Amino acid sequence: DGKTQVSFEYENGRPVRLSTVLISTQHGDGVDRDTTIRPDLIESVIMPTIPAQFAGDNPAIYVNPTGKFVLGGPHADTGLTGRKIIVDTYGGMGRHGGGAFSGKDPSKVDRSAAYAARWVAKHVVAAGAASRCEVQVAYAIGMAQPVSILVETFGTNKVSEESIEDAVRQVFDLRPAAIVRDLQLKRPIYKKTAAYGHFGRNEPEFSWEQLSRLADFKSAVKL
Repeated sequence: DGKTQVSFEYENGRPVRLSTVLISTQHGDGVDRDTTIRPDLIESVIMPTIPAQFAGDNPAIYVNPTGKFVLGGPHADTGLTGRKIIVDTYGGMGRHGGGAFSGKDPSKVDRSAAYAARWVAKHVVAAGAASRCEVQVAYAIGMAQPVSILVETFGTNKVSEESIEDAVRQVFDLRPAAIVRDLQLKRPIYKKTAAYGHFGRNEPEFSWEQLSRLADFKSAVKL
C-alpha cells in the first residue's frame, strides 16, 4: 500500500519549480523511518526520478509523515465508493480533485476542503478581485497545513494572483480541523446534499456558500 504526491510551482502554464515530494509507503514492522526508509527512498526512488531541470530545486520531502505504516490495504483502510462527483459539483465546468463527497465525514479533505475551496473562490469573486476563480488546495497525509494553495483566475483578475493567494492565506485557515470548525461541518446538514448538488444553492445549512468573511478579504486584498 502506498501513495505519492508531488507539487510544482507554475508560471504561464509551465512547471518552473518542484516544491514538494510526498511518499507514504507501507513497510515491515521494526523498519525505522528516519534511518532507513527515508534515506533509501530519497536515494533510490526520489532523486533518480526527478527530471534534471528540477534536480536543484531542493523540494520539501515528506516520507510517511504520520509515522509507522505497517498495516495497509483493505485490511486497514477499506475505502469508500462515491458516485456522481461531477454532477455534485460543477458539471464539468470546473476541475475536480477526484474524491467523492458522500459517505465521508468532514475529517476527509475530499469533502471538507472541496467545500472550503468553494467558500474561498466565492469570496474572491464577490470581493471583485476576479470575475472567475478556481481554488486548488493540496494536502499531505499527516500534515495539517496545505502543501499547496493555487488560485486560478483565467485572466479575469483585477489584482495580481499572488496578492489574491496572500489574502487567501491571511483570511482563511485551510487546515482540515479549522475548516470543520469554521464551516461548522459537524452539524447534521448533509441530507440535502444527496440530490441537486452541493454547490450553488442557497440552503442556510450550506455554510460554504456564505460570504462570512467578505469584509476581511476585501481588506486583505486591498479592494
